[in-house]
Amino acid sequence: MREKDVRCVAPCSSSPSRKGADVTNQIVSGLQLRDTLSGETRPFTPLNPKEIGIYSCGPTIYGPAHIGNFRSFLFADLLVRWLRASGHTVRWVVNLTDNDDKIIRAAAKEGEEIRALTDRWEAVFRSDMEALRMTQPDVMPRATEHIPEQIALVERLLEKGHAYKTEDGSIFFRIASWPNYGTLARLDPEAMRVGERVEADEYSKDDVRDFVLWKAAKPGEPSWEASIGAGRPGWHLECSAMSMRYLGESFDLHTGGIDLVFPHHEDEIAQSEAATGKRFVGTWLHCAHLHVSGDKMSKSLGNIARVSDLLAEGVEPRALRLALISAHYRTSLNYTPDSLPAALAAIERLDAFDAALTARTARVDEAPGGVSAEGATLAATTRERFALAMNDDLAVPEALGALFDFVREGNRLLDANCSSATAAALQAALKELDQTLGILPAATTLPAGAEELLAARVAARGARDFAASDRLRDELAALGVLVEDSRDGQRWRIAGSN
Repeated sequence: MREKDVRCVAPCSSSPSRKGADVTNQIVSGLQLRDTLSGETRPFTPLNPKEIGIYSCGPTIYGPAHIGNFRSFLFADLLVRWLRASGHTVRWVVNLTDNDDKIIRAAAKEGEEIRALTDRWEAVFRSDMEALRMTQPDVMPRATEHIPEQIALVERLLEKGHAYKTEDGSIFFRIASWPNYGTLARLDPEAMRVGERVEADEYSKDDVRDFVLWKAAKPGEPSWEASIGAGRPGWHLECSAMSMRYLGESFDLHTGGIDLVFPHHEDEIAQSEAATGKRFVGTWLHCAHLHVSGDKMSKSLGNIARVSDLLAEGVEPRALRLALISAHYRTSLNYTPDSLPAALAAIERLDAFDAALTARTARVDEAPGGVSAEGATLAATTRERFALAMNDDLAVPEALGALFDFVREGNRLLDANCSSATAAALQAALKELDQTLGILPAATTLPAGAEELLAARVAARGARDFAASDRLRDELAALGVLVEDSRDGQRWRIAGSN
């Protein structure tokens, strides 16, 4: 169904088959998600209806995140936003890996303390998150701040015979003790590659497939004293320990890039379920790769596009966000030189529509009336189409199709001189959809006294007192509020804003 690369950026129209009676039926059935573990698309049923627990694998903070990373993060952001817009309470955890071989090497290369390095790159990541309007996670735990939880998990695995210590003091998970290993990635356990970021012969482990839980202390590397011996946690251990710390031993949703299915998420399942005897995650969701002009993004090809660099070059953050969320999360997204201009054009179209609705809403109608039947129907059917698409495993292309069909039809109603009440109803629907998409202009706070001046100017123009209108425009400009008149009425923006 979604096998081809998706190159279009909104607007993309939804297919006619998504309209009509089928809409109501699927909305009633609720959210359906494609579970990587089972391979099935099925209704999502939370373990606890009062709060949905979501864990997303976050960045390794030794350098700037690239747009491929953020595609995965923003897909999880859309999931969280949609669940909350649908009335659910969500607890979202995104980890920060600050204990890793790459971090150790980067700090040594730059002659910098590890904490200083990771603090610096965490700040960049948080800045990029904010620019791209990624929802602030409820918890963003660091691996090094949860060493006790990781040690306790290793102790449980040792006690149950699922882990063993090697001669040098490292501790490995015994894959032979876990028959279900390989189920997530659909691999034959007998033919697997090593499940860790180390060479097979680096440690004297029992089985080449076994993955490290605890690395014995080595000179020049950070380590912690522990009952299991001095050392540091392996990469996979941190996510199991921190997700269970904040979401419990079983939780609803775990997201990440498709590259994390094996070995990282496979290892998470094994060590977590072996320790607790419980199902670790209800539904696994994985985001497909982002390609650059048809090629997978990689350092070897020199086509890494970093968010911080693009923003520094003046790229509109909302356009970048739209470009990264425009394809279905399970479909490869092809990022080309045309992606950002197309996304920016779509953003500008949305902005113009929103501004026109604002102006029409503020207008004093000569013959006041309520919301027209056509306007009410447009708002209602758009909400239904949008909900149907998002409930269909987060089908964002179809959701964007519904949005831009709405923009087209809404502009038609504006051209037909719809009432201010109708414009207000359309704008309310637009804002509601944007709770999930996050691409409209940010809400702007007017300077003190500006709202009264704007209202006075509307009244002056209604009375055809153009001298007063011009004087009020100058007073508003002195406050930093720039006003222009359009066919829809008065529009304004804060000086320096988009």
